[in-house]
Amino acid sequence: MDILVLGAGLVGGPLAIDLAKDDRFSVTAVDLSKDALQKLVNYPVKTVPMDLRFPEEVTRLAGRYDMVVNAVPGSLGFQTLKALIWAGKDIVDISFFPEDPMELDEIARRKNVTVVTDCGVAPGMCNVLIGHADSLLNETEKVVYYVGGLPEIREWPWEYKAVFSPSDVIEEYTRPARLVENGKIVEKPALSDLELIDFPGVGTLEAFNTDGLRSLLKTIQAPDMKEKTLRYPGHAEKIKILKETGFFSQEEIGFNGCSISAVDFTAKVLFPKWKLKENETDFTLMKVIVEGKKDEERLRLTYDLFDKYDASTGVHSMARTTGYTATVTLRMIIDGLFREKGIIVPEMIGKNPDCVKYLLNGLKERGVVYRESVTTLSADQKSL
Repeated sequence: MDILVLGAGLVGGPLAIDLAKDDRFSVTAVDLSKDALQKLVNYPVKTVPMDLRFPEEVTRLAGRYDMVVNAVPGSLGFQTLKALIWAGKDIVDISFFPEDPMELDEIARRKNVTVVTDCGVAPGMCNVLIGHADSLLNETEKVVYYVGGLPEIREWPWEYKAVFSPSDVIEEYTRPARLVENGKIVEKPALSDLELIDFPGVGTLEAFNTDGLRSLLKTIQAPDMKEKTLRYPGHAEKIKILKETGFFSQEEIGFNGCSISAVDFTAKVLFPKWKLKENETDFTLMKVIVEGKKDEERLRLTYDLFDKYDASTGVHSMARTTGYTATVTLRMIIDGLFREKGIIVPEMIGKNPDCVKYLLNGLKERGVVYRESVTTLSADQKSL
């Protein structure tokens, strides 16, 4: 099969390499950056330099391939996905765009294609596991998950590095966080409800609200749900200072006869500071907790992930946990385990135990291991 990967950055590149290891696939990676494509020359991956900002060109290109992985930046994600659907191709999407993917469901069904969106680690595998836990319970009472990707070595002042573009990270820090409290969707500022949590082997991290529930707000009927992002202690306060000072403003300002938005300037300055360099070690930490009733018992289902940079391949942990979720999902679709058409959010896959087993096994083969535990709660035991 001919597989097209749009985007060959820190996630798209390793993703393309993983697919190219499969003898069934001929893989082509597309990116505007010749430097990103150059990193693939030693692998059996064909490369095409191309500007992906033009939907008509994307549709025309995709028509030559059997299946597509969309790994473009979030700002291009929605229009690129729409262009791929018009090409009539099955798609796995990790662009994490802010728009509602269900707006494309009618087109996807009309084109008879399977489109799995938000198919990374969070959103992504956390949704799969939440959907799986929800299907095991008679009544889901509470969902909370903590997730973060961090450098192993803390460097002042930010003590943070990213595999995604700074603008996508800044969006996470500025967009109001939607949570579910007492059965109602509420909005809170990003970075709010700060708490300190100890993680064995890692130490103390801070956790704060972010807008990561996305499709879970509609698909999981739990009266309490929230996502919290993990960072080293003190990071949120520094971000708040930038935010309150106006460095994340979209409004353009004049400077020496030029015009630029504050957030574009900030992203440009922060990118060299936040970019994970080659061979720079990182780790991904996630804890998913789902509580509810099963027959006469109250249960707490917990899924833990701790993944580190792979020195043998030089692939960063966030690229592994995000990209390999997408590549295993693509294989799952090709192998015929999941056949539903339209826009598919990952928690829908979690309802199928065979699909969950396939994903967990495929990730484990790549060293990405999720550990499950089930605890019985007493009737009066306090929820998390």
